[in-house]
Amino acid sequence: MFHEYLHRVEIVHLAAGEPVTQDVDIALFDTFAQGEADSDDVQVLVDNPHAHRVVIYTWSFQRRLIDIALKKGASGYLAKSLPAGELVDALERIQSGEIVVSPAPGRSRTTVGLDWPGRTEGLTDREAEIIALITHGDSNAEIAEITFLSMNTVKSYIRNAYRKMGVASRTQAVLWGIEHGFLPE
Repeated sequence: MFHEYLHRVEIVHLAAGEPVTQDVDIALFDTFAQGEADSDDVQVLVDNPHAHRVVIYTWSFQRRLIDIALKKGASGYLAKSLPAGELVDALERIQSGEIVVSPAPGRSRTTVGLDWPGRTEGLTDREAEIIALITHGDSNAEIAEITFLSMNTVKSYIRNAYRKMGVASRTQAVLWGIEHGFLPE
């Protein structure tokens, strides 16, 4: 995604769930299969002296979540629908000290240039997120809470994903998820 912008940004990959142990200008908190801005993980990251600024990178744009993120000390709240150039521009503005909240993604998400596990198998970004949570062992109720979706919507995503994956049970879905890169790094 940032290939054309390597003269403007340097990417440091950090393991999910591990503390930041080297200095980074901006820690991008990707909510994929993680808690949202109201999770304790965000505060831990904001409090980490190695992460100079923290930015939430998400599809979830409820006003409550944006307010919580900013109150916790996040310097930005950016939509996953931003094209790479706009994302880099926003990150540079954040680095210079500006608080940036991007416009919320539209109802039909733009996915050009974005990638996620399961995309080549036909999973949407949201279906992939649900399968990642299933692979991590979360229940449907926990998934609904984490993703701010209703239980019926979660079940709908699961049914659609299972059909695309060619599985019929949660156990098969977990095994499929493990084989297709859905375990946290």
